[in-house]
Amino acid sequence: MAIQDGLFGEKESEVDAMRRNQNSASTPLAERMRPHNLDEFVGQKKLVGEKGALRMIFEGGDMGSMIFWGPPGTGKTTLARMLAERADLEFRTFSAVLAGIKEVRGAMQEAQRLRRSTGQPTLLFVDEIHRFNKSQQDAFLPFVENGDIILVGATTENPSFEVVGPLLSRLTVHVLEPIEEEDLVLLLRRALEDVDRGFGARKVKVSEDQLSAMARYASGDGRRAYVALESAIRRCDVGATLSDDILEQVFAGRALLYDKSGESHYDLISALHKSVRSSDPDAALYWLVRMLKSGEDPMFLARRLVRMASEDIGLADPNALRLAVAAKDAFHFLGSPEGELALAEIVIYLAVAPKSNAVYKAYKAVSEELALGYAHAVPKQLRNAPTKLMKDIGWGKGQKYAHDEAGALTDMECLPEALAGRKFYEPTEFGVEARIRTRIDEIHAEVQRRRDS
Repeated sequence: MAIQDGLFGEKESEVDAMRRNQNSASTPLAERMRPHNLDEFVGQKKLVGEKGALRMIFEGGDMGSMIFWGPPGTGKTTLARMLAERADLEFRTFSAVLAGIKEVRGAMQEAQRLRRSTGQPTLLFVDEIHRFNKSQQDAFLPFVENGDIILVGATTENPSFEVVGPLLSRLTVHVLEPIEEEDLVLLLRRALEDVDRGFGARKVKVSEDQLSAMARYASGDGRRAYVALESAIRRCDVGATLSDDILEQVFAGRALLYDKSGESHYDLISALHKSVRSSDPDAALYWLVRMLKSGEDPMFLARRLVRMASEDIGLADPNALRLAVAAKDAFHFLGSPEGELALAEIVIYLAVAPKSNAVYKAYKAVSEELALGYAHAVPKQLRNAPTKLMKDIGWGKGQKYAHDEAGALTDMECLPEALAGRKFYEPTEFGVEARIRTRIDEIHAEVQRRRDS
């Protein structure tokens, strides 16, 4: 297997290139410690463990085009490299951040020429494939179909949304999970002990508690764990003991793993919304603060909280919407960080408030009725009749003015004739809505009594 240097440069063994980079002292620790085979690979047991889909491919199964989908630092690039080595195929790699459509098409044509002359496809690894636009992704399709390339893509985003359908239908998607804390500790311990590729020669003493702290800090990202260890060890003398003070310096200014435009953005706001809906104030507060500390726009959160007040609480507690808007205004007035306390206050209030989605369901029911496409005429008794002609044709006939009626109630039908009697809003028995339900029952009973009399 060979790796192409540039687009048409000289080739060298992929293994030699990897070893050369890994043995360089200037190479980052994460690259130096990159595993060479599945026995060294840590994590992703569902994929590479016994009977795992990738394990079967490595042990001689057929290899088709595929996507590795998972968070950063979970082994996507490493697995792609090992697949290329195992397949002994021409190996080409692109970063969707750096490559353009001209380079992509050039690589596809080169792969086509190679297959015609040797019969062998090119294994093409595309990192961050979700960053390619539709036309760039479409360029892969005929070459995948013809067998000119085996496409291996890596993405942190949901391929259902970020990879075009025709291409996605020809790929197998393998989902990678965040690396477990115990596996991250194992990776860090290996790096400390490895004399050739890690820091074994420096003989720095690191406690198990400190390794666990670095693993928690990494939040499932192996690369992030290596960066933390490397930063800590470079602050220590040979043979020294890593102090907690040094570790705290490494952790200072920690930025949580979070992409405000990516999948985690939607996962976290979903977690916040469902925690509020489930009446769990502690979980709701956790997700709110986590998003704030990760750099989320507080006004985005404020808007979502206003939505939750109307969607999940509604008339069970009419104060919820007013207070949510007040919290939004308070943050807008105070700014960060003082205004964040107002958001924390409303999150707790919304979580413990009685819940009702009756207004949401009523709105949806009316929308579905309207979607049927028939626009019912306004009943004549509801129309104003400012001219004699309008009166002559019956507009306004039978109209009743509620304030002139006993109890300010009328038995006048206000829905179109075809919908008469329909009930869209069904209040729950929680909070204020329980009283609303009682009132509606009283109204219906009185209206029916008058119609019957």
